[in-house]
Amino acid sequence: MHTRVNGGAVIGLDGAPICVEVDISSGMPKTTIVGLPDAAVDEARERVRSAIRNAGAGFPTKRVTVNLAPAHIRKEGAGYDLPIAVGMLVATGQVCESAVQDTLFLGELALDGELRHVRGVLSVAAAARDASVRRIVVPKVDAEEASLIEGIEVVAVDSLRDWIEIATEERPISDAIWQTRHATGEETESEYDGHDFSDVRGQEHVKRALEVAAAGGHNLLMCGPPGAGKTLLASCLPGILPPLSTQEALEVTKIASISGMTGGNKLVRERPFRAPHHTISNAGLVGGGQRLRPGEVTMAHRGVLFLDELPEFSVRALETMRQPLEDRQITISRAHGTVTYPADVCLVGAMNPCPCGNFGSDQHCTCSDGAVYRYQRRISGPVLDRIDMFVDVPRVDVQKLMEPSSDSRPPSAEPSSEVRRRVVRAREVQRERFGDLGPNANASLSAREVNQHCYSQLDDRARTLIQEAVDRLNLSARGFHRVLKVARTISDLTESETISAQHVAEAVQYRRRANLS
Repeated sequence: MHTRVNGGAVIGLDGAPICVEVDISSGMPKTTIVGLPDAAVDEARERVRSAIRNAGAGFPTKRVTVNLAPAHIRKEGAGYDLPIAVGMLVATGQVCESAVQDTLFLGELALDGELRHVRGVLSVAAAARDASVRRIVVPKVDAEEASLIEGIEVVAVDSLRDWIEIATEERPISDAIWQTRHATGEETESEYDGHDFSDVRGQEHVKRALEVAAAGGHNLLMCGPPGAGKTLLASCLPGILPPLSTQEALEVTKIASISGMTGGNKLVRERPFRAPHHTISNAGLVGGGQRLRPGEVTMAHRGVLFLDELPEFSVRALETMRQPLEDRQITISRAHGTVTYPADVCLVGAMNPCPCGNFGSDQHCTCSDGAVYRYQRRISGPVLDRIDMFVDVPRVDVQKLMEPSSDSRPPSAEPSSEVRRRVVRAREVQRERFGDLGPNANASLSAREVNQHCYSQLDDRARTLIQEAVDRLNLSARGFHRVLKVARTISDLTESETISAQHVAEAVQYRRRANLS
């Protein structure tokens, strides 16, 4: 007896339908799984045998061959347990074949037949919907996540026995159909309860730079002595970022799902803010490993990747950031396949200007010129060239910190909510300019789009000023384009279509590296 059941795999960020074929023939009792399975899939035979028996059904006492097609896709994880078990039940005639038609199965089986959580449910559910599959059967703990995809019916079961009762019509399927909670609406607003700009005294020029970076999605590097507030300022950035659109929220939730980080299996509504330690490995930062997994640069997709103590990261890790910072995605190749993960991040770096941290400040620097040079050279020129904005962060005068304030707030400090309104409006201006199919922010503009939306919008004084800046700062073509993108964002914050000399002057200031040799 031969039968086919639909399963699913996760390749990179996307799901892919997998055909689980089960053939039962005469011969010595043995179960063989083929189709490029990994160790977890190969071990499914033991879990499935115990689960079927403990669910009150009979395990075939003949030769069983399970094929996972297509064979060129490597099958990883325990999510194939349920479709394999269902295929055996259909092949042995214990369940009618009509019960599996137009249905995809996904779930790990415990030895007692209980269904356990699996990663990547959202991606597989989306792939099933795109393949015109009408229904998906998942563990009840994953039903909330699967229901975020519109256009597919979600059946939630606690155990294999529950599904057998539904398939044999011992209980109605309506009892197991999950109430859908599709992701709808243009934007998914959320309340941010982290650090606020009004908590920070002084550093107004740094707050302004962070506002520009948030409005255009630009990469930014803060350089200053220890204790100047670089980390605190970076932690305020999520509070001024615009809300995620529904499509962006689904992308972020998919990444969280395949990484096992979906809290409560609900739609992720906040832009991610990732701050890995500088001892992180190369694979941990950009992704990879024996079993391909996304790295921090992908976990921060549509959000902020904060790299504190930037020169302390390994040189190799920083150099591998060059491709994702340029292409907004990272491609990882291994012997058994190649995957591409999204990496559209706003990179924010923080560093001291030298090992002791006092170079260029009013404090005495104990480092030699060679030590300062070697420390700063840990960040290569090509990496620095991919950073849009450079900001010096000096120490704040202690007298300013001691000034009295009401309600525990610094005097005259603008709250993040006010800054966020301007950032959201600037992003709306960009969306109106580029349309739904264009870049999501100015930082993502291609060279052709820079000419179309930036250079052609310069007024005469702005053109003269930017030409002088190119000559004096010896800007590369990439640096020139990045100045134009930042100027475009500054113009958008004022809702001006024309880029003036004032906008260019501010953008040029962010290319100066005062404390960097």
